[in-house]
This record gives sequence, C-alpha cells and structure tokens, in this order.
Amino acid sequence: MIEKIESVAVVGAGYMGGGIAQSLAIRGIDVVIADVDAAATRAARERLLRESEEFEAKGMFAAGSTDALESSLTIAASIEEAAERVDFIEEAVFEVPGVKHEVLARISAVARPDAIIGSNTSTIPVHVMETAVTGPERFLIVHWSNPAPFIPGVELVTGAHTDRAVIPVVKDLLARAGRESAEVADVPGFVLNRLQYILLKEALSIVDEGVATPEDVDTIVRTTFGFRLPFFGPFAIADMAGLDVYEKGFAILESGLGERFATPPLLTRTVEAGGHGTKNGRGFTGEHSPEEVARIVEYRAEAYARLQALLADLGPSPFTPGPRGR
Repeated sequence: MIEKIESVAVVGAGYMGGGIAQSLAIRGIDVVIADVDAAATRAARERLLRESEEFEAKGMFAAGSTDALESSLTIAASIEEAAERVDFIEEAVFEVPGVKHEVLARISAVARPDAIIGSNTSTIPVHVMETAVTGPERFLIVHWSNPAPFIPGVELVTGAHTDRAVIPVVKDLLARAGRESAEVADVPGFVLNRLQYILLKEALSIVDEGVATPEDVDTIVRTTFGFRLPFFGPFAIADMAGLDVYEKGFAILESGLGERFATPPLLTRTVEAGGHGTKNGRGFTGEHSPEEVARIVEYRAEAYARLQALLADLGPSPFTPGPRGR
C-alpha cells in the first residue's frame, strides 16, 4: 500500500461527494471528480467554486480557499479516467448496494494495485460492499457527514479483509483536511447512524404516545443534552453526571417504560467496580485527579457560556420560532 495519499478521486460529485472533494481540495490536496457524465461533472465543479466564493466571503472558509480549490480540483470525463492514476478513490454515489457495487467494480478494475479504495456509505457494511472490489484488502468505508465541508468527524470502518496498513494512511489524509476520524466495527449503521436512528426512534415514540410535540422534543434536545454534545460524548457526560445516578435512573425508567430501559451491563459492572465518574475520579473516561476534574468543570462552564453567546449572536435557526425563525 502507498504510505501517503497525495492525489484523490471522488466518484459521485453530488452534494456529499462534491462536499468531500471541496473539503480536500481547499487544503491543497489534488482532487479529481467524476459524475454520471462529463456535463454533470463540469457543472459540479462550477457549483463548488461558486459555493466556495460565498463561504469565503462570509468568513466560513479561510482566505484563499477558492484559489486553492480552483487550482487543486479537476474533472475527469469518466469514472475510469478519474480512478486510474490516483492514490485514493472515494465512492460517493447513491445509497443503493447495486449501484455502489457497479461503481466499485468499475473503480477497482482500473485503479492502481497500490491505490486505496473507500466508500462514503452511511449504513451498508464493508462485507456487503467488498464483494464488488478487486483486492478487498485495500477497501474500507470512509464515512463523512453532511454537510461535508463543515462537519469535522469521519467514521472509518474496516472489514475482515482490510489491510490494517491502510488505516494510518487514510487518517493522515483526513488530518490534513482538518478532520477527526474514529475507527468502528463492521456492523450496519456503524456508530453514527446507530446512535442517530435510535434517538429519532425514541423521539417518534414520544410524539406518537402524546408525551410531547415534535417542536417541544426538538427544543428539549437542542437546549439540554444536545447543548453538551459539541464538547462531550455520552460517556464523558455520564461520568460528569455520576454513573451511580445513571444506574438509579435506569431502574426508574425500566419500572415505567419496560425492559428496553433495563440498566446496561457495562454500566452495572463499572459502578460495581467503584467507578462513579468524575465525583470519585473513576469512570468510563478513565481515572482523573482532583486537579483534572477541576479543569474539566472549568472547561465545561466556559464552553457552554461561549456556545450560548454564539447562539445569541447567530440567532435562532429557521426551524425555531423567533425573529429569524418561523
């Protein structure tokens, strides 16, 4: 396998694929895009340049991003032309296994033997996708989130045949593009959508049961636990709240809502082993000294205050009632 990715092809230049290409090219990485035909590909490049100019003018992209994009982003007349010379190919076509299989087969038929092949699928496991790839050891899922130019996290999913040597190479590319990556196991939905879908499922049940309206559910999510999520994941949040508190909370929820809210075994084991979170310095996030806990609390307060100030400056979203909302 190659040791550093210097050139990239993105196959599928729609909203997601175009955003991925844009995110890499504004960092000076050579990117070639290909879509269903040459006309669509040309139109996609023009759109990405227009968007970049708008983002740069608003301060959403760094100064010089559009020039970097224009210099680094090229087009190919076909999928084969895009894929045949580059170090890394990212497939970003429709979320339909048959369509992805056809495109991945075309990519792997012409890609260099040492090239890495990725897919931007959001739910389809590697073991379903790799059957279309010649040389599955060089294949993995590299799942960006929408909108790609502004969401920093990327899921990396490897399969049973993926060569572990590709992971640091892809992580290096993503780091150069200003992204954080996390490696997860090959299961449907991976981590992002497994969590996102279960939240939506419970929210739908709450509305269907008449507990709250969609508007009130959204208000609760964005102004309470959702307010914490830009800074802390669920394990850090649980540690700060107290794992023994969560254990008691699960017991109450189970008594009223059933077995689906039974206390998770990992939580029980952690509490039984003496892990109560930051209150006693031991929890899911490891061990923390009193000084470290004090720094966490200080950071948390400043982070939430700054986020509140940002939201006050930005104003409510178009979904939210208010002067700039409905």
